[in-house]
Amino acid sequence: MAITANWNYPTSISLGPGRVRDVARECQILGIKRPLIVTDPGLCDFPFTGTLQTDCTASGLAVGLFSKVHPNPTGEDVEAGLIAYRQGEHDGIIALGGGSSLDAGKAIALMAGQTRSLWDFEDVGDNWTRVNASGVAPIIAIPTTAGTGSEVGRASVILDVRSHEKKIIFHPLMMPKKVILDPELTIGLPAGLTAATGMDAMSHALEAFCAPGYHPMARGISVETISMVKTWLPLAFQDGANIEARTHMLVASMMGATAFQRGLGAMHAIAHSLGAVFGAHHGMLNAILMPYVLKANQSVIEDDVAWLSQAIGLDGTFEAFLKWILTFREELEIPHDLASIGITPDCADHIGQMSVVDPSAGTNPILFNKKEYSEICLDAIQGIPTL
Repeated sequence: MAITANWNYPTSISLGPGRVRDVARECQILGIKRPLIVTDPGLCDFPFTGTLQTDCTASGLAVGLFSKVHPNPTGEDVEAGLIAYRQGEHDGIIALGGGSSLDAGKAIALMAGQTRSLWDFEDVGDNWTRVNASGVAPIIAIPTTAGTGSEVGRASVILDVRSHEKKIIFHPLMMPKKVILDPELTIGLPAGLTAATGMDAMSHALEAFCAPGYHPMARGISVETISMVKTWLPLAFQDGANIEARTHMLVASMMGATAFQRGLGAMHAIAHSLGAVFGAHHGMLNAILMPYVLKANQSVIEDDVAWLSQAIGLDGTFEAFLKWILTFREELEIPHDLASIGITPDCADHIGQMSVVDPSAGTNPILFNKKEYSEICLDAIQGIPTL
């Protein structure tokens, strides 16, 4: 039996097979007459992309398509999309794809009515107040992977190719006005990408759970997210056509991103840095880094993780949870070390320098210094045993 639902947390969300066919109606509700679909080159020829364009055209919408988005979207991607947006006289964004397309689409929507540089809106201090709020275009987000949860986020992670840094661009109005979670769009996702994106959702929830600060709502959502990933990711990995597993993973992805308003941590600080330098897949980086960061944080998070371990049906110890993570990764064919995906030891010092100033580092349970970040990175490259 198909699962369908309509929610309004943290924005308006429609869930269920076939809900992508509602896009034209949602555009009309939002007053969008000339939407620009933002996606990546790999999705251009997918049937659902063509169907989406056809449905919009049949409803009288002047729809355009922009697909020049890199796996780690760059400032140049946003600039090119903005040119397409303005040349087509568009008035709204349909962001379709994985986290890269969603982040790029949200950044293009932000910049639609701005005169400042994109980098002027980096999430530092009160930079977001520089935005001309009336110039932010409305966004409809349609994820085709279950991992980043960018569809319910108020920010985009964009690569500054000049400095080789991933920067967070933020404004409250970057939250999409409408989210459509259609599990049928994730059916063609390869098993490896299913695993990597699913572990990204896990990393969001786990780091949110471990982050310091008082936020019971986010902590509660993080626990349920981890439980859902534990149950449903192996099933989606084993059988990509399992629509129930795909549905639950889309929801878990969204929940993980909702939870991490409590904060992220060293996993993401290192993953952002490695992604900027090596161009590696963000979810895969988080998946590999997970046990190493857990071990590095153990002295502070041990009691909380023991409680979490019991809450998701494991023995109530830190060691039980860490052992499960290692076994879970093996089941999903996630490599044990960063060297397996081409990360070399000579980068460790530089990555340590980058990681310590990454915004995610500020909410890690322990405020590691550059040397400690370098050591964690080196352990993960070399596959130093974590138990």
